Amino acid sequence: MKKTFIMLVIVAALVFGIFNYHFILFDSSIKVLKKASLTLDNTFVDARGAKQYKLYLNPSLVAAGVKDLINDKSVTIGK
Repeated sequence: MKKTFIMLVIVAALVFGIFNYHFILFDSSIKVLKKASLTLDNTFVDARGAKQYKLYLNPSLVAAGVKDLINDKSVTIGK
């Protein structure tokens, strides 16, 4: 029973993260940006190389504040 409860808590935390955050992969790091609405759209985004400029064309990322993300006002995982 205890293992089942722990597994449910872990799964709930993962689902919460998937619905509430964008995980954006840049050339040297992964940045986390809070979503503007609870959706599964654009949860994992590849922005390596020239794809970085396509972030400005995505309405859900613009609403979440991707412009501030480029200026390093977000959580960074990596270097």
